[in-house]
Amino acid sequence: MISRQRAHKIIGAYPRSSVLVIGDLMMDRFIWGSVSRISPEAPVPVVEVINEEDRPGGAGNVIFNLVSLETKVYAAGIVGMDSTGERLVRDFEHRGVNVEGILLDPARPTSLKTRVIANRQQVVRFDKESRAPIGQDFESRLIDALGSLITRVDAVVVSDYGKGLISPRVIARLVSHARRKNTGIFVDPKPENMKLYRGVTCVTPNTAEAFLGMGQLPKTDDDAVEAVGKKIMRNLRLTEAIITRGSEGMTVFSAKGPGAKSPVIRHIPTVAREVFDVTGAGDTVVAAYALSHVAGASPLEAAEIANAAAGIVVAKVGTATVARRELEENFG
Repeated sequence: MISRQRAHKIIGAYPRSSVLVIGDLMMDRFIWGSVSRISPEAPVPVVEVINEEDRPGGAGNVIFNLVSLETKVYAAGIVGMDSTGERLVRDFEHRGVNVEGILLDPARPTSLKTRVIANRQQVVRFDKESRAPIGQDFESRLIDALGSLITRVDAVVVSDYGKGLISPRVIARLVSHARRKNTGIFVDPKPENMKLYRGVTCVTPNTAEAFLGMGQLPKTDDDAVEAVGKKIMRNLRLTEAIITRGSEGMTVFSAKGPGAKSPVIRHIPTVAREVFDVTGAGDTVVAAYALSHVAGASPLEAAEIANAAAGIVVAKVGTATVARRELEENFG
């Protein structure tokens, strides 16, 4: 287990890092209320609204996690020319995020996910978005932006929610740019795009994503998780991978060379005190892992810190982040 001194040294180095986040930008809207009766019109609860709140979600939550961990962040992605997109970009700028890589598409709505939460439980979610591919013109413009931005950062995080931004061409060029600069790429993948991430530094799928990404039905036992993790390492030629497993913690894979047949495997138990909401926990994991990696942590050390960060955010309701000081204090 990582020592207090070592954890503090790694986390203390976060402010000296810079990270580029490319991914599906979206807004998470939360409608908070209480339920005390059932509607006379239909057998559904009546939510009496108390408060409403908008927070960046998807890749935006990764960005806000990195900002909370006090690193310099560059953002790349696409939003619509609508009030939601304007609000999203404004929120990033207010937090000091470089938004040069965010493109505006007048024909595409900004992804908006509305969650209704009553008595600390999510009642329903509404999604307003487009999942269509972004098209060659925007793809080319995005690739040009990535080529410029990657020269300014220590790591790249790809936040793939399957909303049309990520394509084979975008990832191929990103990996090419990163290799020239020896910059790590850390990916929270969508199963259908898993094969695109050959040659990145690390992927961080959850259990279901790991199995589905390899064309298998999800299983939860240790042996099956270890086997699918090895397959991911081999097929994508990785030196590192994490499979997040909810209440079971996470399993870490590391190898000396890309695609090694016998990676070192470690199971890390969960550190969550009480789970209220798992929304965005994967965003926190990839953010904390990437920063720890840049700070010189081993894969196991980075995973322990990322696991602790996730344990903090799942005890909060909504799309939550963890502050750097909060993470440090977790280790004493």
